[in-house]
Amino acid sequence: MGADIPRFVRLKCSVKRYGWGKAGKESGVARLYANNSGEEINGDQPYAEFWIGTHESGPSYAVLPVEANGEFQNGVWRMAVLSVAKALSIQAHPDKDLAAILHKQQPGVYKDDNHKPEMALALTEFEALCGFVGLEVALLMEDLSGSISEFPDECKDVLQTVPEIIEVVGTASADQVLRISKEDGEEKLKEVLQSLFTKLMSAGKGVISEVVFKLISRLNIKQECAVDHYSGLTSVLIFSCTKLACRYILLNYVKLNSGEAIYLGANEPHAYIHGECLECMATSDNVVRAGLTQKDLDVQTLCSMLTYKQGFPEILRGVPSSPYIVKYVPPFDEFEVDQCILPQETSTAFPAVPGPSVFLVVAGDGTMRMGSSEELVAKGDVLFTPANTEINVETTSGLRLYRAGVNSSFFE
Repeated sequence: MGADIPRFVRLKCSVKRYGWGKAGKESGVARLYANNSGEEINGDQPYAEFWIGTHESGPSYAVLPVEANGEFQNGVWRMAVLSVAKALSIQAHPDKDLAAILHKQQPGVYKDDNHKPEMALALTEFEALCGFVGLEVALLMEDLSGSISEFPDECKDVLQTVPEIIEVVGTASADQVLRISKEDGEEKLKEVLQSLFTKLMSAGKGVISEVVFKLISRLNIKQECAVDHYSGLTSVLIFSCTKLACRYILLNYVKLNSGEAIYLGANEPHAYIHGECLECMATSDNVVRAGLTQKDLDVQTLCSMLTYKQGFPEILRGVPSSPYIVKYVPPFDEFEVDQCILPQETSTAFPAVPGPSVFLVVAGDGTMRMGSSEELVAKGDVLFTPANTEINVETTSGLRLYRAGVNSSFFE
C-alpha cells in the first residue's frame, strides 16, 4: 500500500470445519464465510471457525493485489469467529518457552513457537469451562430446565458432592483432598489439585464409562451423554458433558451474555461448550489437549504445564469509548478489541491508533471512510486498515462490527 494514500484492503478469509462446529446455516461462521468468500453453504458440513490473520494454518488474502505490507504480514495477533455446537477439547495453550520446546519436538502437532493468550467475546449467549474452582466449594448444579439449586450447603468439597470421582482417583487421593485446608498454603493446595486433576485426566475409557453410567443413574439423568461423540476419548471425566445435569467437577462453568468476555492466559485450562463468540489471540495455533476430542492428546504435558490457580475468571464487559463503541483491553500486549453497534441513521469514528487494525462486519451494512478512501460494507466483510488513520463509519439500516488491533498499552 502506498504510504501517501492510505486505503482499505479487503480480505478473503479461511474457514475451519471442525466436528464441534454448528452445521450449515445454523452456524454464524458459515454465514460469515459465505458472504466473505461467495461460496454456498453446505448444509451437512460443520462450520466451526472463521479465521482472520496471517497464521499459515489459515491465512487471509487481499482480494485485490496490493503492495506488500509488513504491518499485516507480520501481525502479532489474529482473530476468529467460533460457532460451537458441542464441547471443544479440554485444553490449554503453552507459554512461549514451552511452545518453543513443543514446536521443536513435534512440529507437526505444535505448528509454531509462539504463545497464545486469547480473549473470547460472546456474540450470543456463550458457555465455557474456564480455570479451576476452589477445592472447598459447594458445587452448584443446574438442571436441564436451566433453574439453579444448590447441592448440600454443608458440602465440604467436590468429592463429597460427586462421590463418583473417588472411584476414579482412589481413596488415598480423595482423603488427601478432604484433609486439605487453607492453612496448608497455596503451594500445597496447587500440589493436591494437580495430583487430583492428573489422575482424572489419565483415567482409562473403561473406568470413566462405568463411573459416568453410575452418575447418570444416581442423578436420574435421562438425556444421552455426549461421550458418544468422542469415540477416541481415553481420558477424562465425562462429567463435563454438557448434556448432563451436572456441569463440571473441577473447572468453573461460565455463562456469558452477548457483549461479555473472558480472557485466558498461558497454561490455563478451558473448554468452550456452546454458543458463538469472537476470539482474538496471539498469532499461534498451539493447543495442548487432554480430553473430549479425537485430536492428538498430550495428557502428561497438559497436567504438568497448568498453573493450577483457583477462582472464578474475571468477566470483561468493556469500557465505552464513545456512545456506540465499547473497548475490551485484556492484560496482553498483543491485542485489544472494539465492539461497535450502530443503530439506524447513525455514525461514529474510530480514532487513529499507532498500529494496524482489522474490521469485521457481523451484521447490517453501511459505509466506512478513511481519508479519500470509501468502502460500502456488509455482513462478512473484513477490511485491513493501516496505522495512524481515523476510520469513520455510518449506516442507514444498522451495523454491527468489530475492530481488532495491537493493545494500546504496547505503545505507552
